[in-house]
Amino acid sequence: MSDAAPDYLKKILTAKVYDVAKESELELARTLSMRLHNRIYLKREDNQTVFSFKIRGAYNKMANLSEAERERGVLTASAGNHAQGVAYSAARLGCKAVIVMPVTTPQVKIDAVRTHGGRAVEVVLAGDSYSDAYTHAMTLQEERGLTFVPPFDDPDVIAGQGTIAMEILRQHQGPLHAIFVPIGGGGLAAGVAAYVKAVRPEIKVIGVQSVDSDAMAQSIHAGERVLLSDVGLFADGTAVKYVGAETFRLCEAYLDEVVRVDTDQLCAAIKDVFQDTRSVLEPSGALSVAGAKLYTEREKLKGETLVAITSGANMNFDRLRFVAERAEVGEAREAVFAVTIPEARGSFKRFTEVVGNRNVTEFNYRISEASSAHIFVGIQMHNRDEGERIKAGFERHGFPTLDLSNDELSKQHIRYMVGGRSSLASHEVLYRFQFPERPGALMTFLSAMSPNWNISLFHYRNQGADYSNILVGIQVPDNEKAAFRDFLATLGYPYWDESDNPVYKLFLG
Repeated sequence: MSDAAPDYLKKILTAKVYDVAKESELELARTLSMRLHNRIYLKREDNQTVFSFKIRGAYNKMANLSEAERERGVLTASAGNHAQGVAYSAARLGCKAVIVMPVTTPQVKIDAVRTHGGRAVEVVLAGDSYSDAYTHAMTLQEERGLTFVPPFDDPDVIAGQGTIAMEILRQHQGPLHAIFVPIGGGGLAAGVAAYVKAVRPEIKVIGVQSVDSDAMAQSIHAGERVLLSDVGLFADGTAVKYVGAETFRLCEAYLDEVVRVDTDQLCAAIKDVFQDTRSVLEPSGALSVAGAKLYTEREKLKGETLVAITSGANMNFDRLRFVAERAEVGEAREAVFAVTIPEARGSFKRFTEVVGNRNVTEFNYRISEASSAHIFVGIQMHNRDEGERIKAGFERHGFPTLDLSNDELSKQHIRYMVGGRSSLASHEVLYRFQFPERPGALMTFLSAMSPNWNISLFHYRNQGADYSNILVGIQVPDNEKAAFRDFLATLGYPYWDESDNPVYKLFLG
């Protein structure tokens, strides 16, 4: 560090954050720790007043402004969490704030900014990313003469975020292998790394980014700041195209490495934290947990102590369905396959016999060819290697199989589009059944069916409840209707006849 560089150790130790921020808990994630065979602690910044760590840096910067600077009013650009910190701080310090946010910002964050700031805050929506919002903010600064409060590339902001590291080392004074830090623009990672390497240099500081928003990782690799042409928006809080000059300098100097995680791994991490804490993190808030999991698996780590900073919980409620859908794949607990079986009576039963006692998470099928049937099926796994064994087992029994677990088209679209009308579905009746959610329920259903009936449509998805709703099309000849009614009566599952449903006739019949 040059003579002109800020003394971050002093700035962090004297930062003005505790008027508005609390010392967040360092909480052992017991379930995750047992599963990973390491002690995983969560630094619960999602429990701050604004549900994110950003209040620290925003308030420290604004509290260090002169009276004249605050009197002019402040301005910032933010993907959401820094905006809330500035809004809260503006209301606390009695100054006006203009906050520019991308139009892609979740509504929960926009509403929270207005709630925290009240009359002190004006919200302006502009652009698709933080970088776009920043460009618009610079225009407003020139027009109005406001004081800019950077979200990450500023020594006072960096120092405010660095107080998290100070707390971690005070709360856990024993051996510590690594601290995992989410990275967007780099303010949090820069502050944490600067403090840790000054006080406990043996502790690794590992940054974590999304694979589609990895500006810092690319910049460190290139040895200079890299401008991304676009960024992914799932982890919107860290969707930054261009990292700060000062944050890049510090991260390049002090981070041990930057790991990258994908959307499915983020969803799995959100679920992991929920299981341990009953709290729901936003995607960016779960980056550090996803990174810690990836790192422990890669390094085959055992018996070490790791800290993951859970940086925020400003989650849009309507994203939860997507998170739940993708978490199983991200945790390698579900593999998704396209399996081809002969279009013949008894093929479904033979297929389920190959599946055996494994839990089926999804089953989609619609009759479309006279010779073969294509099934979209999800199967629960216990480890990542099991998917290959399942695929090999299907093929060994004569069922050609594609592993779709890493295919985005399949996971986002095809799984919902298996269906349509079919000229082969003669004598079809359509029924909804309610199955108990346990292994073997599907086999019980198929075993009770007459071999004279053919399944022409099947849709099932495990939704995590005790019972699942399953839609089945069955080809029952007219002279078999009485036997089919006997089958329904003795099956023991609740059922509903949907054969006359107008939606069925429009799209499937």
